[in-house]
Amino acid sequence: MRGRLSGWRARGWSRRPPLPLRPGTRGGVAATGAALACAEFVRSGLYAAYLPQASAGLLGLPKAEAVAAAAAALTVHFLADTLMRGPAGALIARRGVRLPLLAGAALSLGALALLPLAHHPATLLLMAALHGVGFSVMWPAAMNLTAEAARPGHQGRALTLLSVGVMPLIGAGVLVLGALAGGGGLTVPLLVLGVQAAALLAALGAPGRLGGAVDGRAAAPARPATRVRAVWRPLAPLLPGAFMQTLTLTLLGPLLFTLFPELGLGYWGMVGVLAVGGAAALGSFPLTGRIADGGHARLSVTLGFTLIGAALGLLATTPPVAALYALAALAGLGYAFVMPGWAALVTGTLPAAERPAAWGVLMTVENAGTALGPLVGALAYRQLGVPGPFLTGAALALLTATGYVVFRRAFARAADARPA
Repeated sequence: MRGRLSGWRARGWSRRPPLPLRPGTRGGVAATGAALACAEFVRSGLYAAYLPQASAGLLGLPKAEAVAAAAAALTVHFLADTLMRGPAGALIARRGVRLPLLAGAALSLGALALLPLAHHPATLLLMAALHGVGFSVMWPAAMNLTAEAARPGHQGRALTLLSVGVMPLIGAGVLVLGALAGGGGLTVPLLVLGVQAAALLAALGAPGRLGGAVDGRAAAPARPATRVRAVWRPLAPLLPGAFMQTLTLTLLGPLLFTLFPELGLGYWGMVGVLAVGGAAALGSFPLTGRIADGGHARLSVTLGFTLIGAALGLLATTPPVAALYALAALAGLGYAFVMPGWAALVTGTLPAAERPAAWGVLMTVENAGTALGPLVGALAYRQLGVPGPFLTGAALALLTATGYVVFRRAFARAADARPA
């Protein structure tokens, strides 16, 4: 028996799956991820939960006007973030990760220092704009550093690990700042400043450049026009997918509390359905990540959106409550295919030397889809009722999956055009 156990160990049965990061890079990735997580805690909680509730007392305006000001602050913040993603990526390509990350975290901290003083809508909008500019560097820095730090053939899993690690802080920001919004005083402003200061401190641990990473300055002798063409050919096929998938995946977000009661679920029932979907996604990531990183990134994204489209289409039929849990699991499995598949597709298509700038442009397009998704969902609900957002989401998801099949040769040409 002992010999049999030894044989199993020798074949790797008792080994835990290794982290998808190269040795010596984990500390820098962890510090950058911590800075991003703290920044997301502040951003999500401040604009999605705190300001909509506290703006009337903060600004001294009637509720309707104050809520409109809070919505305008959200729009201004995301617009500044979206417009600056491309320049942020270009700056990372030239200067590495640490300096832009520190500058972005410091600018965000300075902007948030205006929160206790934001007693006029103009001050609130100025804070939101500066905060958006500062935040714009966070995701490009974290994603590019993680892609560089990933072990060969593990890019999809590494980037998925980063995103999954940040998600709990996004939810925590909404829950914590939303719960404290009615208290008034300086509790929330001080908490926001403290967490953003933690992001700045974490950014100190980010590396300038990883060993073996391509230095954007070393590639400078190429003419700008030549470099633009070299980036554009592999980038162009990714842009429609970047827009369509964020548009699809954000369609239902603001409508959850509206739709679930009409499907027969209370608050805790809704939490249970979301938990089942999340558990299905988390449990599937090890398998779907291996598939995506095993040379099947496009197939992974295609299959993922097909599953999401099927789940949303069935939800549009307003099925029995028990079926909602099975459909949530199906959608979670689809998301588990999309997340590492998209990460592996991007890192396998974009040229490494120009990846930070190209990824900045790609994230600008993704942000545009994120901003438009809730509006499309709300319009579908207004026109078609409860089935509307689900039918629209299903159509968009299946259209996206079809696009990856129909235009598969474009991705093959982009991969062939990618510089070695």
